[in-house]
Amino acid sequence: MTICLTGSALTAADVLHVAREGASVDLSDAAVQQIDRASSFVTQIVEHGTPVYGINTGFGSLCNVPINRGDLSRLQENLVVSHAVGVGPFFAEDEARAAMLVRANTLASGHSGIRLEVERLLLSLLNEHVYPLIPTQGSLGASGDLAPLASLALVLIGKGQAQVHGQVLQGQDILQAIGQTAVTLGAKEGLALINGTAVMTGVAALVFADAEHLLHLANVAAALTIEALGARLEPFDPRIASLRAHPGQESVAAEVLACLDHSRLTGTCDDVQDAYSIRCVPQVHGAIADTLTFVGSVLASELNAVTDNPLLFPDDGDVLSGGNFHGEPVALAMDYLGIALAELASISERRTNRLLNPALSRGLPAFLTRNAGLNSGLMIAQYTQAALVSENKVLAHPASVDSIPVSADQEDHVSMGTIAARKARSIADNVENVLAIELLAACQAIGIEGSEGSLGTATGEVFAAIRQVVPPMDGDRMYIDDINAVRTLIRTKAI
Repeated sequence: MTICLTGSALTAADVLHVAREGASVDLSDAAVQQIDRASSFVTQIVEHGTPVYGINTGFGSLCNVPINRGDLSRLQENLVVSHAVGVGPFFAEDEARAAMLVRANTLASGHSGIRLEVERLLLSLLNEHVYPLIPTQGSLGASGDLAPLASLALVLIGKGQAQVHGQVLQGQDILQAIGQTAVTLGAKEGLALINGTAVMTGVAALVFADAEHLLHLANVAAALTIEALGARLEPFDPRIASLRAHPGQESVAAEVLACLDHSRLTGTCDDVQDAYSIRCVPQVHGAIADTLTFVGSVLASELNAVTDNPLLFPDDGDVLSGGNFHGEPVALAMDYLGIALAELASISERRTNRLLNPALSRGLPAFLTRNAGLNSGLMIAQYTQAALVSENKVLAHPASVDSIPVSADQEDHVSMGTIAARKARSIADNVENVLAIELLAACQAIGIEGSEGSLGTATGEVFAAIRQVVPPMDGDRMYIDDINAVRTLIRTKAI
């Protein structure tokens, strides 16, 4: 697959194809024309000599310092090397690839002013599977992702670090390994490469895709738990959802019912009502579904946004300085998504508790093990869920409510959007493990009851897939191997 960039049509699905599936990237004819037109406009500005921020002036609070024409290339290189001061562990390869793709799409719109050769070199990194080592910490989310994007830009000028075909290389060796040479940055090009929201948006697109999958898995896990406990289906009746009219609630109720189609295990308990963690799945999971809808709409805009500064309008002959680099839209969306995902784990842990606790599990053995006492069963697996849920509560504290002025108070309000995106990804990773444990427990409960032949069509398929990698638990063993096996099924979308 090849993704053709236009600057205005990138989707979250495209990000997945490139970041995780290795799809190649090219430029549309329109993008080539847009890039050339903007680059020519920068050349005209330089030749005219009128002070324009980011082209022939200093940066940040030094914006009123004029720069001689002979120093413009050095100005841009100085910008990149001085801003590459991020610290901490590196972004994962899929995150780095996502950031490169989003940045390349922004540059393709023709409002940033880089030359075509710089854009093509950036695409070469993607197509040759060069993985720039970009520290995760240091971005304030305005002016965009300066520190991490500067670490990416270092590779283009023959500096920095990157992994090439599994080997970590430095400086010029990176580009030589793929038959390319470093570029000498021209006017505006360093700023165009590092000023924008590409990192937070790239990470956000990956988290969003994972979150969509996790929501569906949570619906399946809830369905299996319903069967294991013989829970009632009245709460999923579409007439209830219609009286509240939240789209997410309606879709979740319908999906759970679809998972349970042909099940002979539901409604077999004697209780008139089930606990909230089961009865309110449409309301809780549904609100999370609506959150995903909102986040998806934000990403649809941001993936095709031009987020550097200043912005060039060659057809109008204007250069406008604004604040499109400010990551507030992504920051708020990622904080919202992190909170939603934390709730997905929280309610899953409560359902798991009902499977393990003999006071609540409707006749199932304590901790889903025979000969309890000699065997602990899944007792401590639920501890792990509880620890992850508690950690999520800390991670769900919104990053976007914080701001620290920088650059001598010129940049006096920032978004912390990249922190929000990183936290959301950590929460999503935790949710995977929480759901893996619920799925494991539900399948064990169904196996103990010997009722796998009475499962719904969809839940039966999931049960069979899990049984392929996790045999029934007849006594204590290394349950972590089972958890990891189910998590692999989740991560590879095998269920």
